[in-house]
Amino acid sequence: MSEIKPKKTVLLYTDGACSGNPGPGGWGCVLSFQGKTKELSGHMPSTTNNRMEIFAVISGLGALKEPCRVEVYSDSAYTVNAFNDHWIDNWQKNGWINSKKQPVENSDLWKLLLQIIRVKKHDVTFHKVKGHADDPLNIRCDELATSAIKEYRRMNGEESEEEIKPAPVASSAETKA
Repeated sequence: MSEIKPKKTVLLYTDGACSGNPGPGGWGCVLSFQGKTKELSGHMPSTTNNRMEIFAVISGLGALKEPCRVEVYSDSAYTVNAFNDHWIDNWQKNGWINSKKQPVENSDLWKLLLQIIRVKKHDVTFHKVKGHADDPLNIRCDELATSAIKEYRRMNGEESEEEIKPAPVASSAETKA
């Protein structure tokens, strides 16, 4: 008889950034397990901050090699509230139509995120952290995301003096779907 091994608990910090909204975007995440960390980041052309926030979670979860308990920490109310306030459950029940009877924005990424959670059999809990405050791993994710945008611009020959600023933090009412 085989013994059921308990799932490892992994911390996943994530952040997304965009230069313009839409504009070039970057995402960053830090996976932490038993004192070891792994950093991931990337960029996309002509995207939005919300897409980068979701994609950071997708990328972090996708990097895990076995089913885990994952504690996701994000400064994105949009991402955290989609799960903690059960928006995503309602979107699925309503055929990916939001409470305003409009198609859910970023449904392609939400569906991909749900698929990764299910297929990889992760137990995921979302936590909201204050953005750009005093959480070192959240700050590091922001650095990874903004650096990815700079790298995108460098690779594409874009000379920009524009400082990459984080998107304004929206209230729950603004992001509720």
